[in-house]
Amino acid sequence: MSGLIHWEPFRAQLNPWRELEDIQKRLSAMWGGAPAKAGGQKESIAVAEWSPLVDITEDEKEYLIKAELPDIKKEHVKLTVHDNVLAISGERKYEKEEKDKKYHRVERAYGSFLRSFTLPEDADGSKVAAEFKDGILNVHLPKSAQAKPKSIEVKIS
Repeated sequence: MSGLIHWEPFRAQLNPWRELEDIQKRLSAMWGGAPAKAGGQKESIAVAEWSPLVDITEDEKEYLIKAELPDIKKEHVKLTVHDNVLAISGERKYEKEEKDKKYHRVERAYGSFLRSFTLPEDADGSKVAAEFKDGILNVHLPKSAQAKPKSIEVKIS
């Protein structure tokens, strides 16, 4: 067997269901969802990784990014534009566990987050504006003047 390596997994440790569950958890964390439980398992109290949900729309003047940031103070949110990438980062602080409260379920995720978006070619990253109200961050990204369509009247002689 020169040049070939034969690998035999330890069968006692191999659990394909656990591996599938691990992949599902990683994919769920990547897309910002709560991890799903495999068939019939009891849920445990856990703090999941999270990423805020966004909607991105466009009209003739600008792009608008709406990010859901519930229970986050505006001083814990940071917006940057660097190398043609817009980044929204921040942190949702975990509520202190109180001695007289018994937690049965914690589904909301806490901790730091980062969402980044490559700017379209027609966006003007130097003129980004944002407002934060009622847990929603609205990021206005104007389109550059040279990218806007121009109407030129052509006279036919």
